[in-house]
Amino acid sequence: MGSHLCERLLASGDRVICVDNFLTSSKDNIKHLLENKNFVLVEHDIINPLYIEEKINEIYNLACPASPVHYQKNPIRTVKANTIGVINILGLARAKQAKILQASTSEVYGDPLVHPQTEDYRGNVNTIGPRACYDEGKRVAETLCFDYHRTHGLKIKVIRIFNTYGPRMSADDGRVVSNFIVQALKNQTLLIDGDGSQTRSFCYVDDLVEGIIKMMATPDDILGPVNLGNPDEFTIKQLAELVLKLTGSSGEIKYSGQFREDDPMQRRPDITKAKKVLGWEPKIKLEEGLEKTIKYFKAQL
Repeated sequence: MGSHLCERLLASGDRVICVDNFLTSSKDNIKHLLENKNFVLVEHDIINPLYIEEKINEIYNLACPASPVHYQKNPIRTVKANTIGVINILGLARAKQAKILQASTSEVYGDPLVHPQTEDYRGNVNTIGPRACYDEGKRVAETLCFDYHRTHGLKIKVIRIFNTYGPRMSADDGRVVSNFIVQALKNQTLLIDGDGSQTRSFCYVDDLVEGIIKMMATPDDILGPVNLGNPDEFTIKQLAELVLKLTGSSGEIKYSGQFREDDPMQRRPDITKAKKVLGWEPKIKLEEGLEKTIKYFKAQL
């Protein structure tokens, strides 16, 4: 997602300082940007204080592993990214008098008891479960943003991102879209947790980046949180069947019969606020987005 955002900002004539520790990302995603005179790469982990000498107008904080496989691998580091890391970036924004956009997540809603999820829903999160390092971490990150705004007058924007997919995803990041596509292209079995009845809403990365940029451009009194995602809802079984169809794979679908602990059974954003405040809604349907993503993974494999 970050590489796509950098591209869009550079295309708009902005100077971009990209900060990444490459814990879960790849330099290949930005190698085509390195020769751009307006692009600067800083290898750094925001858990440690970040010092930037030049003037900064806007900060987009997308830093945190977002795949359960990655964020559960080192849960303490995940919590640190969302607490210590966010404090460091908020401190930078305050020092530079910069506007900051914090990428939060639909996971703050937990396994929701309200469907679809609206921004005023306070969530149903297990604070001591295996997903809490991410879910609760992002909730604390939101809290920090609003406290810095109230205490220091910091200009903040908070978005809640729902499942996003597209080119440049990692083949081994453990997310359902990349898992299914890679397995299908290799004619392997697509293994589904539970019975496949759990739902997700998948937003193509170009649509998501458009929403992020629109949110940053809103007046200072628009703080968020604002849901950004595609309201078209699919079961995981439907996703698997569509991937098999689009890839022409000879793989088959199998079910584990067990759901992962605290895995949400339903996920669908209410984007009424995004439509009203940002004039934004997704344009790319799942089949079109999957075709683009499959083409990318075919080239990678």
